[in-house]
Amino acid sequence: MSAANKEVVIVTGVDLAAEAVELLRDYQLVYAGAKPTEDDLIALARQHQPVAIIVRYGGVSARVMDAAPGLRVISKHGTGIDSIDSQAAQQRGIAVKAAAGANAPAVAEHTWALIMACAKNVVGLDQRMREGHWDKSTHKSVELRGRTLGLVGLGAIGRRVAAVAAALEMPVLAHDPYAAQAPQGVQLVDLDTLLAQSDVVSLHCPLTPENKHMINAQSLACMKDGSILVNTARGGLIDEQALIAALASGRLRAAGLDSFEKEPFTAPHPLQNVGNAILSPHIGGVTADAYIAMGTGAASNVLAILNAQAVAA
Repeated sequence: MSAANKEVVIVTGVDLAAEAVELLRDYQLVYAGAKPTEDDLIALARQHQPVAIIVRYGGVSARVMDAAPGLRVISKHGTGIDSIDSQAAQQRGIAVKAAAGANAPAVAEHTWALIMACAKNVVGLDQRMREGHWDKSTHKSVELRGRTLGLVGLGAIGRRVAAVAAALEMPVLAHDPYAAQAPQGVQLVDLDTLLAQSDVVSLHCPLTPENKHMINAQSLACMKDGSILVNTARGGLIDEQALIAALASGRLRAAGLDSFEKEPFTAPHPLQNVGNAILSPHIGGVTADAYIAMGTGAASNVLAILNAQAVAA
């Protein structure tokens, strides 16, 4: 079949893993670019009338959906679907799918990179060494053994983080209203208990209208003095101004942040001047292996919906 006769799948990015491209060989792939705006996607949707959209960057709004009446599935290249207007999709009979668990190993590993960096002040010590200092006589790190880890969210990522904590001999608390049971060694508790009793709090839940700014001035005040906060989930879970105040006051020892309220992170930004905040540009799930897993997961979800609808028809 020639490209002109193939149904179109729009990809909101510049590429897909070769393995994902092969899965979608019977479709024409149209790439929207690295930073597609809503207007860009509307124009592409009107031009190509896609049956599917794979979302890597940016989001898909109701206006984009209305520009493609034949759109049948929106597939996230990853796990978080907050950039897709799921309610609008449901109203239009469009399936929304995520590549659940595809980047879980990568994100869990990056979570531990941030926890360790915060506990051991890796970034600060590196900078001091480069400035010619030798702080052995004055520095004290946090030993994680025996400290309590609190996980907000106990999905594929949270469970992997918990498994490493067990190896480090850390008690683990978890809060997840959707978890019917927890792995051995993990105690399910309410959020207030988790915040009050944890030495390290790590966020692993999706962003919803109900939990936006769940970490705010009030919840930060409930946390232990000198505790650590890590977020490899979604930036909107944290009130950044309240976090900056807690870091400045010493309420928190440090924070490791891989996601932010507004992305891309643009300078100048208040967090750039906070010495006990370790920042990374939402790359927790960005590894060569995760790139393939997310691409093939997203492509497989597209095919599952389109093939099922074809059979039903």
